Amino acid sequence: MNKILLYFNTLKYLKLKQLSYRSFYKLRSSFRKGIYFRYQLTKESSAYEVMLKNSIINNNTFFKENTFVFLNKRHNFDKNIDWNYQKNGKLWTYNLTYFDFLCQQNIDKENGLILINSFIFQIEDIKDGLEPFPISLRGMNWIKFLVKYKIKEKKINNSLYAQYYILLDNLEYHLLGNHLLENGFSLLFGAYYFQDEKFYAKAKKILTHELEEQILDDGAHFELSPMYHQIMLFRVLDCINLIQNNDWKNQEMLHLFVSKAKIMFGWLNAITFENGSIPLLNDSANKIAPTTKQLNHYAVNLQLKHQPSNITPKLKESGYRKIKNKRYEMILDVGNIGPDYIPGHAHSDTFNFELYVDNEPVIVDTGLSTYETNDRRQVERSTKSHNTVEVDNEEQSEVWGGFRVARRAKIVELIETSGKIKATHDGYIKKRILHTREFITQEEQIIIIDSIDAKKQHSCVAYIHFYPNIDIQVNGKELLCKYLTLNSSSCIELIEYDYSPEFNTKTNAQSAKLLFNNKLEIKIRIKKERESEND
Repeated sequence: MNKILLYFNTLKYLKLKQLSYRSFYKLRSSFRKGIYFRYQLTKESSAYEVMLKNSIINNNTFFKENTFVFLNKRHNFDKNIDWNYQKNGKLWTYNLTYFDFLCQQNIDKENGLILINSFIFQIEDIKDGLEPFPISLRGMNWIKFLVKYKIKEKKINNSLYAQYYILLDNLEYHLLGNHLLENGFSLLFGAYYFQDEKFYAKAKKILTHELEEQILDDGAHFELSPMYHQIMLFRVLDCINLIQNNDWKNQEMLHLFVSKAKIMFGWLNAITFENGSIPLLNDSANKIAPTTKQLNHYAVNLQLKHQPSNITPKLKESGYRKIKNKRYEMILDVGNIGPDYIPGHAHSDTFNFELYVDNEPVIVDTGLSTYETNDRRQVERSTKSHNTVEVDNEEQSEVWGGFRVARRAKIVELIETSGKIKATHDGYIKKRILHTREFITQEEQIIIIDSIDAKKQHSCVAYIHFYPNIDIQVNGKELLCKYLTLNSSSCIELIEYDYSPEFNTKTNAQSAKLLFNNKLEIKIRIKKERESEND
């Protein structure tokens, strides 16, 4: 019965389009297996000259002697590259077939062509790499590389053209979200490269609709992950680059991309800390996406006028809030977990927050180390892995299965006044509980008040996760560290946790655990600079 409810509470939020395409693709796959259907893997094509300005240079992931490093996992292929290599997990295999390394600093024309031709030679046996998402990313990377070196090889173009037809036949309408956007971005690149009207029509339809839906009014990408926002903005800038520098279609879609880029920059510059870091919210990890600084620099190269980074626009629809004072910056989450029909990157983290003092991280999100469907993934998405309150050892939002959410917390009240934000969520409504958190922010002090509205007492725990290597002392209801003094209405217990700022990394750190029943008050006083220097 519990499993039936879990699936019901997950599936009821999906769009009819997602359900129908899931069913259609499954039935079609079964039918095609019966008739031994195979896609055409080379297709006669005509490629046209495309011009592109230099884009952002990717991190180095390909090294000498067929050595690749993705997600902090290294593998060396002794002879031929196995494009289906599975021992480091599916996401690693995906990264291998994205071909991001074609756009890294130290790859030359010769090595790039060797890698492309190796893939084409093995293409009949490739599995994960012929799924629509890797095709989308690989298509853009191949085109950038071919354009950069002015390569016109029929075999490569015919293979790429065939791959785009596979993509066209498998657009990710069953997932939607950033996956469908990536399909659209890539089809636009394919359309310009091959001057293909079918690719262009589909790209235009997807991008026009999805950018309007997925970019919120405050500029956030609607999956509410700063990392994915950076990636989506990078794609938008690449599309601006493509359209600005090529006359085909008379820059028809340029206004759409420029208008979205401007508000996306407003949100990104607001959510980014002064030291350039992003909060590691909702499946964000470091060293995956281009940095905010890189994106701003790319925009300047494209002569795109956008919101200056020293002006902070108001965050609203995304549910995030930025508090910035002389000594500290604070990101708060007082919104819903994300779009109802695609919460795959959402965590059980309502009322979570991050705090930086003097441009250094102090209170942080625990981060992300894996996308594998395992216990670690479940822990990283759980309530107790965030700076919020867990009631009766249960989740605010029912995260499960790696990328799924069943029952989820909703914001039922939000009141904002000068220096004060107060919000209530119903994540524990089945227990007839409402959780209200109030943030009162002053120049050198932050007060957080948690109230549990219930007819009886409940076992509640507030967690506050500190950045690694911060020396912390606890004395009853008081916590001291270099940056701040924290006083609580409840006793404080220090526990250990794993901080994961990147995939497949774990660093031991400390978290404050505060047990209470129905009300908790925390006062965080930012130490004066002289005090922190003496610690």
